[in-house]
Amino acid sequence: MHGFANPARFLRIATWATPLCLILGLVLASGALVWGVFFGPADQLQGDVVRIIYLHVPTAWLGMMGWSAIAVASFVEIVWRHPLAGIAARAAALPGAVFTALCLITGSIWGRPAWGTWWVWDGRLTSMLVLLFLYFGYMALANAGEQNDAAGQGQGRMAAIFGLIGAVNIPIIHYSVLWWNSLHQPPSLSLSGVLTGTSPMATAFVVPLLTAVLGFSLIFGGVVLARMRMILADAQAEARLRRKAMAAQAAVSAEGW
Repeated sequence: MHGFANPARFLRIATWATPLCLILGLVLASGALVWGVFFGPADQLQGDVVRIIYLHVPTAWLGMMGWSAIAVASFVEIVWRHPLAGIAARAAALPGAVFTALCLITGSIWGRPAWGTWWVWDGRLTSMLVLLFLYFGYMALANAGEQNDAAGQGQGRMAAIFGLIGAVNIPIIHYSVLWWNSLHQPPSLSLSGVLTGTSPMATAFVVPLLTAVLGFSLIFGGVVLARMRMILADAQAEARLRRKAMAAQAAVSAEGW
């Protein structure tokens, strides 16, 4: 893990990995959406409304995985002081928030014809909304640490601690449909069910859905890598400006003597 702590080594890998993830992710996600929306079968009970599943499920998955990435990176930052861990956490926050917002939007669109209402305050929807607010809070703390150089290190540590504490919400989201009775359906897709072929979801739905999840996951990874490269570039540019300012100040002081 520490082998990737060198920014130069990371940038060499991210330079080719970023476009690869983005292009491959766009191809897979677009293909899955086109197949699921235009060629896939309709559900026996919900009809064509169920086609939104190919967008809703991947966004829900990545909303939770985005915060899981923040929590892991925050743990690495606190324990091992990994140089790129804090950058990775900050880079994952914005795309994670976007996918969480898309999950809530597509869920409301799906809920209107399926439940007869845009929103219900059940465990799954409420905890997902809390996750969106957690993203906003984390980004505010991380941005405050970047803008305030004097207290940036302490505020960066606060953001990392916040990232760890917020991870408590992830199992709540996952098990909420099992812990509380609600309109939201229980999980119909699991890893064990897919591997053993015992999933209650038909194969015609499983294949494009898993393809969409993989495609959007690659897009998420590509965006995170691109944002990490951007943060590193900004830090390097700021460091150069500071060195130039210090050199200019030293020159002026030397002339004054």
